Amino acid sequence: MYQWKQRRERAAFLALANGAVFRGWSFGAPRDSVGEAVFNTGMTGYQEIVTDPSYAGQFVTLTSPEIGNYGCNPQDVESRGLFLNGLVIHELNEPSNYRSEESLSEYLKRYDRPGIAGVDTRRLTVMLRNEGSQKAYLHVSDEPVSEAEAVERARAWEGLDNQDYAAKVTAGERYEWNEEGDFHVVAYDFGIKSNILRGLAANKMRVTVLPATATAADALALKPDGVFLSNGPADPSAVRYAIDNIRNLIGKVPLFGICLGHQLFGIASGADCGRLKFGHHGCNHPVKNLLTGKVEITSQNHNFSLKPETLPGTVEVTHINLNDNTIEGIRHRTEPAASVQYHPEAGPGPHDAAYLFENFRKLMER
Repeated sequence: MYQWKQRRERAAFLALANGAVFRGWSFGAPRDSVGEAVFNTGMTGYQEIVTDPSYAGQFVTLTSPEIGNYGCNPQDVESRGLFLNGLVIHELNEPSNYRSEESLSEYLKRYDRPGIAGVDTRRLTVMLRNEGSQKAYLHVSDEPVSEAEAVERARAWEGLDNQDYAAKVTAGERYEWNEEGDFHVVAYDFGIKSNILRGLAANKMRVTVLPATATAADALALKPDGVFLSNGPADPSAVRYAIDNIRNLIGKVPLFGICLGHQLFGIASGADCGRLKFGHHGCNHPVKNLLTGKVEITSQNHNFSLKPETLPGTVEVTHINLNDNTIEGIRHRTEPAASVQYHPEAGPGPHDAAYLFENFRKLMER
């Protein structure tokens, strides 16, 4: 208990590029970091959030005020490690759950990721919503860094635009996720989540995972029944090799993309992608399926979106976001290829969109 009190007394702050400073106390790894500050509106699922590779390069601000209550465990991870640059929360609690094997602070420290607690996350979230995502500097170490210097370091950071982060988070080599299934799917790992792979396997698909840089020829050489394009971090326009490979796959094999995979499929089809003001991060985003008229509550994590005015005639919009009318799904008009901006595998989040894995199976059946 004494150690816990000492951690609370270690001062820390988050400095934004707009000059704002948010003070608190440190937990996790005691090292400074630079990144892009965003907010996630999920009420639970912090372990799945911190292990989501799509958050690479970002400081994730959790709007739920109480974090850490149920600890961390090996069953709820979404990737092989932690890729976010830091975690920002209001109140850190000690775990009190039978499934917990490690506290959140210990978990972040083991993966060398810093965190700051005691922050007025409501004020920070409102600022990010009004002014947009911000480059930021997180000071939690013993290095003597003034608040003014931290603001300048945030401003000097290159940011995430025009940066290929998929190459930073992808697995280094091909591997088999499962060896049984009616259909063989090759999944591109741009930052793939484990629950996506579980979702494919649950729909009787045998999955071979390829690194982000694998060529279209590499994928086709495995004679797959379908190719899956995964989620991932940062700017899709910077992942040129993936765009070229997807362009060479359209029409040759059924395709299904999620999140970054959706954006890459759209760009490969001829559309442009642009940055959203503060992105979509959370488990409660309403999406309308234009093909059925039904509304789904979805899990989302992205900063970029396809521009509607740039969509070519070869694709049509299948889903829209009911908060801001951004594109949430497209499909090719003549080829077996489709994608969605959100996460039907959830982890964390609702399961309204789990049917999309079955839709991918139907594409391959046809």
